Amino acid sequence: MENYNFIIDASSAGVRIDKWITDNVDSLTRNAVQRLLEEKAVTVNGKAVSKNYKLRENDSLSIDIPAPKELVIEAQNIPIEIVYEDNDLLVVNKPKGMVVHPAPGNEDQTLVNALMYHCKDSLSGINGVIRPGIVHRIDKDTSGLLMVAKNDTAHLHLAEQIKEHSFKRIYEAVVYGNVKKDEQIIDLPIGRHPVDRKKMAVTAKNSRNALTIAKVLQRYDGFTHMQFELKTGRTHQIRVHMSYLGHPIAGDAVYGPKKVITSLNGQCLHARTLGFVHPSTGEYMEFTSDLPQYFTKFLSSLRSI
Repeated sequence: MENYNFIIDASSAGVRIDKWITDNVDSLTRNAVQRLLEEKAVTVNGKAVSKNYKLRENDSLSIDIPAPKELVIEAQNIPIEIVYEDNDLLVVNKPKGMVVHPAPGNEDQTLVNALMYHCKDSLSGINGVIRPGIVHRIDKDTSGLLMVAKNDTAHLHLAEQIKEHSFKRIYEAVVYGNVKKDEQIIDLPIGRHPVDRKKMAVTAKNSRNALTIAKVLQRYDGFTHMQFELKTGRTHQIRVHMSYLGHPIAGDAVYGPKKVITSLNGQCLHARTLGFVHPSTGEYMEFTSDLPQYFTKFLSSLRSI
């Protein structure tokens, strides 16, 4: 169990307790805070309060966060497309709609479940039992290439390349609107959204630098086909950067317009290229994935307009 204790100062007097906790405890979303309040895990001056309680100066606020339930991860015989494999690593072409690793609400049918069946015990343990072998992630509704480490030595070597920005990651996407600059460097910090804690945002508060190199591949009526090279790997980086610039990714229900292109079943974003130095041989290796059918079908519809 994790415990937080605070004494409320004058500047926070009058603020709703659920909002104050969400703003001051980064690990908790607003929904999680309200759930803790309902479960009477939040007390003020020793007494449970409701979510609309307004804080007062010198209130003693206590939050008891129960230990998370341990997920039991099972190997599952799920077909996956393996682009490359050796004793140290795999490169997998993840389909749109597949979650990378188990989490509450997605306990099975993930890439990790499939990897555990395919690799047996040959996966690095650095990221624990929930994310064995996972060096980096891509979103559920993003398709494309993903690196998996089979042992801790390979994992550390590959993670260091990501940290040093020598790990090549190139994506393609279709975004809304006519992007005027043929090429641009997007250097905008990304942190947790100040209101919706499930989202990320371009913000100076509690943020980290985020660098994306963007290039126009083809312009269509109302849309632009683009290439993005990640120089950092922040959560939702391309989606957040392009939404902030007024060109959200087509099909993105989180960062795009309210009227979503439902036929895309999520953002039109594909992890196309991975390049890295092999952890054992020292050889530079690069892999490219063909654009999936949902992507090429959307491009064809834009050409016919």
